[in-house]
Amino acid sequence: MKKIAILFLLPLQVAAQNFTADDTARCGKEAKNVTIIRDNWGVPHIYGKSDADAVFGLLYAQCEDDFNRVEMNYIEKLGRLAEVNGEKDLYNDLLNKMVLDSAGAVNDYNNAPVWLKKLCNAFADGINFYLYKHAAVRPALLTYFKPWYPMLWTDGSIGAISTADLSEADLHNLYGGDNAPVALKEKKYSDEDLTGSNGFAFSPSITANGNAILYINPHVTFYFRPEVQLVSEEGLNAYGAVTWGQFFVYQGFNEHCGWMHTSSYVDVSDSYIEKIGQQHGKWVYEHENKQKPVVVKDYVLRYKQNDMVQTKTIHAFFTQHGPVMGKRNGQWLSVQSYNRSMNGLMQSWLRTKATSFAEFKKVLNLRGNTSNNTVYADAEGNIAYWHGNFVPVRDAKFNWNKPVDGTTAATDWKGTHAVDDIVHITNPKNGWLQNCNSTPFTVAGNESPKKENYPAYMAPDGENFRGINAVRVLGSEKSYTLDKVIAAGYNKHLAFFDGMVPALIKAYDALPYSDSYKFALQQPIQVLRDWDMNAGENSVATTLAIEWATKLVPKIMRNPLDDEEADQVTKTTRFIQTATANDLLQPFLATVRELTARWGGWLIPWGTINRFQRLNDDINPKYDDKQASIPVGFASSQWGQIPSYSARYFPGTMKRYGVNGNSFICAVEFGKRITAKSLLAGGESGDINNKHFTDQAQMYTKGQFKDVLFYKEDVEMHAEKTYHPGE
Repeated sequence: MKKIAILFLLPLQVAAQNFTADDTARCGKEAKNVTIIRDNWGVPHIYGKSDADAVFGLLYAQCEDDFNRVEMNYIEKLGRLAEVNGEKDLYNDLLNKMVLDSAGAVNDYNNAPVWLKKLCNAFADGINFYLYKHAAVRPALLTYFKPWYPMLWTDGSIGAISTADLSEADLHNLYGGDNAPVALKEKKYSDEDLTGSNGFAFSPSITANGNAILYINPHVTFYFRPEVQLVSEEGLNAYGAVTWGQFFVYQGFNEHCGWMHTSSYVDVSDSYIEKIGQQHGKWVYEHENKQKPVVVKDYVLRYKQNDMVQTKTIHAFFTQHGPVMGKRNGQWLSVQSYNRSMNGLMQSWLRTKATSFAEFKKVLNLRGNTSNNTVYADAEGNIAYWHGNFVPVRDAKFNWNKPVDGTTAATDWKGTHAVDDIVHITNPKNGWLQNCNSTPFTVAGNESPKKENYPAYMAPDGENFRGINAVRVLGSEKSYTLDKVIAAGYNKHLAFFDGMVPALIKAYDALPYSDSYKFALQQPIQVLRDWDMNAGENSVATTLAIEWATKLVPKIMRNPLDDEEADQVTKTTRFIQTATANDLLQPFLATVRELTARWGGWLIPWGTINRFQRLNDDINPKYDDKQASIPVGFASSQWGQIPSYSARYFPGTMKRYGVNGNSFICAVEFGKRITAKSLLAGGESGDINNKHFTDQAQMYTKGQFKDVLFYKEDVEMHAEKTYHPGE
């Protein structure tokens, strides 16, 4: 438990590990088996003789487009961010080391089936060959990638790690070794919260051509996923979004089926109150009235300081449940989780090669997907939804939203639920499915699964305004085409304001004529009276509403009258019911005054301040009002809009700039031939000098899609560059 003083200093830049002659020969041979065709949007279509060849080419192409993001994702998963960013990331590194377990990843790689090990080897070879061929590239830290790295990150989610609400602040308080614990960070709610992702599926019964259609709409940090196609002579032909540094298509489709993942709130990790003490000078914990030895693991953490690397060793505790990650109210808390697994990586790959509904379900039975829901459609005409995948079996009498007693076997996990037992639905009568990171009990409108049929821990997800809007929109059409699906996915109604604006107007109307608010707000209130609650580039009402609501969100989300599990819709409804006139009107007046002070008047169209700008490819990008930017009529899905464009102010900016939301978007129809349309935030390349850096920016801000080139003859007709890796 003691913090060890600095042991030694290391130079920050260490010599790169040599790319050996054997590496050169092996990778050169593999490169000849791979052809990369860049189409007229810069999208790489990778063709390999084997699956491993395709993976080799994919990672090479990813590095061409954005090596920085490939590397940083693995620096984080290895628990080495502090070596690049400094001491501020020290306990984030400790968290990753404790829950991802490099030793376990190495062991999984060593014991992986031959086919999977080949893919992992190809992953490393593709990146290392890129570095070998691009000597001018200077990695921030990782000069040679190891084939076991993919075992650290076995699904593609942006938030794949679940630690039962215990954070790096808890780790610092427990293991930091000083007398001034770091306070738990107060949750700050912003326009970036509650954005999530959307997945829609439509059965042949409600499509114009009698084919199933899938709508893929992840909401993540911009430029987090590129668009790719991966083809081999071993039956692989997957198109979609791949997370930087991973070798499988995370959200996409093949000729037979498609899959869209939305982030899940299914309970996949639990915290346990451990009774820890010392016995004969050693740490022990209690379980079933027996004293068991605490496992102590030493973690050497390195962090940059003044261009040198310093080290600190942490002695971390583990019980049978998992790592001890916090101490609250005098109680030691351990975390049981399943944040990475070989089954998870196998599942991520095998689903991309599924050729039928039965085969896709077989892959689901691996139960290695810990952070995703799945929206599905296929060429057979099936649509389906599974809420989560890895769901531990628990005793339902306990409240699994809080830490449970770790001393009793009654709280131990008892295996995992079968796929057919988790919340799911197949081919509902209404003909459509939706998930917007909301409750599965509205996934198919009136045809949805029933909440009372499942234990609470299986679906704690609440409702949000985006889910409400999706149910309203999707049920209004009976003859969907790709274009109609895209139009539904770009519905700009801001459902959050359906109750909030009338409450504001009611409070205003109830004021006496002598009240100071009455005259000051007369015109702004009239603008909202005339508003249809739809976001728009030229809409002043959108500006007023969102700037006002942004001030209200912290109070709405922290309402002391709400129980801890209350969802966004419940909290907002209760706020409307209990808010005073001053609660509503004072922030609105402040909004009007701030807009006037900033712009010289409050009649500011939304597109004037809501902008898209891509000046560079930094992980933490900079924005500049003096540089060119594009107006955007969309808003954050926090406000119930189906597409998401989350923007915020930055130091020194008068305008809001987009940071996350719609990223890779795709609509695909499964007919005799695949027909699909897609769109990417900004462009495919991370190179500011590449024409594909922002060639989709104007289209992105208007929701104008491009045709997907799925078949090789179409790719070749639109080929911009054809080459082997290394050429």
